[in-house]
Amino acid sequence: MIRQELINPKSIVVVGASNNVQKPGGKILKNIIDHKYNGQLFVVNPGSDIVQGIKSYPSVDELPDKIDLAILAIASHLCPDAVDTLANKKGVKAFIIISAGFAEESKEGAMLEHRIVDTINSVNGSLIGPNCTGVFNTNYAGIFTTPIPEPNPHGCDFITASGATGVFIVDLCIVRGLPFSSIYSVGNSAQLGVEDILEYMDETFDPLTSSKVKLLYMENVKKPQKLLKHAQSLISKGCKIAAIKSGYSEAGSRAAASHTGAMITADIGVDALFKKAGIVRCYGRDDLVTVASIFMHKELTGKRLAIITHAGGPAVMLTDALSHSNIEIPPLKGEKAQELLSYLFPGSSVNNPIDFLATGTAEQLGIILDYCENEFDDIDGMVVIFGSPGLFPIFDVYNVLHEKMLTCKKPIYPILPCEIEVGEEVKDFISKGHVRFPDEVLFARGLISVFNTPKPQLNITLPEVDKNTIRNIINNSNDGFLPPAMVSQLLDAAGIPRAKEIVVSDIKEIDNALREISYPLVMKVVGPIHKTDVGGVVLNVETKEQLLSEFERLMKIQDAKGVLLQPMLSGLELFIGGKKEGDFGHIVTAGLGGIFVEVLKDIQTALSPITFDEALTMIHNLKGYKLIKGVRGSKGVDENVFANIIQRVSALMTIAPEIAEMDINPLLGNGSNIIAVDVRINIVKH
Repeated sequence: MIRQELINPKSIVVVGASNNVQKPGGKILKNIIDHKYNGQLFVVNPGSDIVQGIKSYPSVDELPDKIDLAILAIASHLCPDAVDTLANKKGVKAFIIISAGFAEESKEGAMLEHRIVDTINSVNGSLIGPNCTGVFNTNYAGIFTTPIPEPNPHGCDFITASGATGVFIVDLCIVRGLPFSSIYSVGNSAQLGVEDILEYMDETFDPLTSSKVKLLYMENVKKPQKLLKHAQSLISKGCKIAAIKSGYSEAGSRAAASHTGAMITADIGVDALFKKAGIVRCYGRDDLVTVASIFMHKELTGKRLAIITHAGGPAVMLTDALSHSNIEIPPLKGEKAQELLSYLFPGSSVNNPIDFLATGTAEQLGIILDYCENEFDDIDGMVVIFGSPGLFPIFDVYNVLHEKMLTCKKPIYPILPCEIEVGEEVKDFISKGHVRFPDEVLFARGLISVFNTPKPQLNITLPEVDKNTIRNIINNSNDGFLPPAMVSQLLDAAGIPRAKEIVVSDIKEIDNALREISYPLVMKVVGPIHKTDVGGVVLNVETKEQLLSEFERLMKIQDAKGVLLQPMLSGLELFIGGKKEGDFGHIVTAGLGGIFVEVLKDIQTALSPITFDEALTMIHNLKGYKLIKGVRGSKGVDENVFANIIQRVSALMTIAPEIAEMDINPLLGNGSNIIAVDVRINIVKH
């Protein structure tokens, strides 16, 4: 629970404040004072009567009652008693504990942390930390680190699990001109974590006054469903979210019984969650700041860019970086292109990139931008690369860029690569409220990430399946891999087409089986999990003599309970799987089967439940997608049918959350005829 006393406190006490501003308690008090906090400010320091001009109290017991927010910068072992007094005797409802030495350090520290949380929960209070750098917003600067940005209600909201990393990101943002509305450093997240802060931002969102850009740095996703819910909600309200999730969970490398289980790691779960939520995933500080800077510009509603430059090399590198994406750099031709060229110096080019040479002027830049805005309908946005030509000051160039960015409806992205020669011009440009990009390739990478992150779909309609039959089968099953008959029943109930199959456990049953299926046959041992590894699969069985011989051999394999007979089918091998990944829910995978999944791991993932469009996107993003489309005269596979089966697997796992792992490999595809051949379903109820 986040209380208003944490967000907009009318009074603050800094416990452990100091005159030494090189200590956290001294620095945080100085920051609060320097940033013009207009509420009542109190200090607790037993060794001083006055701290930085503020009257000091010797202990928390002697403070006046009804203080809104307490910021603690004292030794960890002193914190529980101080919190108890502040919460139960002084009416404090909000706490920021910047002290370290808690759960991140030892079991004893964890016990101290639990005591603090229990006390704060007992008064329905809010806690940020411990082991954090604090909170900054437009109301107060309760943070002990620097630099501190000027608060801007339309800047970014930044939530970070790491104080030090947060400082590095903020520093980089300030250099680029990126403004901030708030910063929350949650530290150990003993009570409130990244997901809880995002929840508060969602529930209090005001389209007129709230920031529409959210940045996250996460080391763990502790509450994935909460993150999903509120990220989707915020994005549906017009927000944009970018996040770094660092580290890889050990759970991702644990042994798994199926191919799906082995491939789906916790980090793949994070990837699927972010895609589902509409969060742009970043992998480093530069990536995060670049994506945030793109968010601060007008939205690119199409995919066609004009690159405008006075330096050919960076334009070529930007074009190269975008070449393997869906973003286009269309050539500019025709009468209007020739008309534009007439305004430029000889040797200029308007083919796109538009190169108006090192001697290009501010006036020419303005003309180019006007043409791209008004005359070229096949341009959706503009990238301007302009550093120092080494010839003259360029204040006038950046002033034109400033004016056009305010007036043009199409987004203009400024790549300003020089920081020394035109440092004053860059500072002047940023001071007018703009964000700069320092590198064209980094910009391209960020733009591709934004462009390729899908919008969240809040209302998902699953295909019709037989829910009652699915639940009856699951309710009557035991933990472990289901026997073939139950697997077949589940596939039929979910509407997943399958190959006809019969399990025989006695040689006398073979004649009856042959009345229902015909040669050539596939034989698979029933019992062992990894059939191929034990020689438990036989293909192209064409005679009864071979059938009987292989039956006897297969039944001698350890743990063999029978032999499954199927007609021998042909087609492109496909793969669909799923795995329950803790609180993330089910992760569905799809791709090409055979070597593509075993060796190349050409798979795509999505968090269940899955829309039809999500399933199609999974298929389109496969490296082997051309094989699905059909190459060299091959028929290929109907991707709409494939997507429907992916969706049905998602529906099955949604109705039966007890499915821990599921493999359909192979799924043989020939045109619109796609048949599940080998299916394993593992049930875990407890």
